[in-house]
Amino acid sequence: MDLQGALDLLKRNGYKYTGKRKRLVEVFYRESRYLSAKEVLDYMQEDYPGLSFDTIYRNLALFEDIGIVETTEWQGERRYRFCCGGDEHHHHLICTFCGKTRTIHVCPMNAILGKPEDFDITGHKFEIYGTCSSCKTDVAVSEM
Repeated sequence: MDLQGALDLLKRNGYKYTGKRKRLVEVFYRESRYLSAKEVLDYMQEDYPGLSFDTIYRNLALFEDIGIVETTEWQGERRYRFCCGGDEHHHHLICTFCGKTRTIHVCPMNAILGKPEDFDITGHKFEIYGTCSSCKTDVAVSEM
């Protein structure tokens, strides 16, 4: 999904296209990583001082419901990122330092479980956490 696609999705679902919502979409599009609600609020307050957590959480819930952002739970906190878009089934490698993701195009579920008898799987989520090469280099440099 691109920036315009996300904004069109808001309109198609009957929601107002406000400056704050446009800015929120831009934050996720530009950052291209998982963000906490606090990080989102910090970015938004650059243009909208006094913006509340309530407004952020309401819009994050809306964006999740209509498919603009996807979520994960990590380090005891819910995090949000711009949806990858498309209908292709995939999973992610997630850097626990910077929150950037990399797509895994092969589903490990088949290798782990196969097709269980007498059970219909309706969904699953598979994420691998670690350190990306950029952060690994940064950590190595800072330890010198």
